[in-house]
Amino acid sequence: MRSFNLRQVKLRPGEEHREEIELELEPFELGGERYLPVPGTLPALLAITKATSGLVFDLRFTTRLHGPCYRCLGDAVLEVPVDAREYQAASNPEGVEELRMAYLDEDNLDLGTWGRDAIALELPDKILCRPDCAHTEETGDTRWSALESLREQL
Repeated sequence: MRSFNLRQVKLRPGEEHREEIELELEPFELGGERYLPVPGTLPALLAITKATSGLVFDLRFTTRLHGPCYRCLGDAVLEVPVDAREYQAASNPEGVEELRMAYLDEDNLDLGTWGRDAIALELPDKILCRPDCAHTEETGDTRWSALESLREQL
């Protein structure tokens, strides 16, 4: 499922609609590298809660992301748990963008884009193939050794 039509959900304030969905995720690029969510279609929980002033959307799932290691470019696999929440105001006073959900177009909720963006927000700064890949010994440039010895003398 890449989108969800909100017309099928009729809620009164305080009510919630929960549904297990099959979320379809597409590969995406991060830092110029391509990352693949595996599996491409996975179970997710979508919850929609009607508040007096709008709708609250929750999306929960866990995916495995496959792609290159930031340090060595080897294969990296990262498990990414996602718990995303968005809010859509019932009315948008004076066009305030903070009260408008970017993934909602008319009555269609774009789950694929929301899921992809939620994954990106949960990622660490550097995706590594193993934790010790980041801890490499730094070797100094031997051309600077004469200056290093002068600095030690001062």
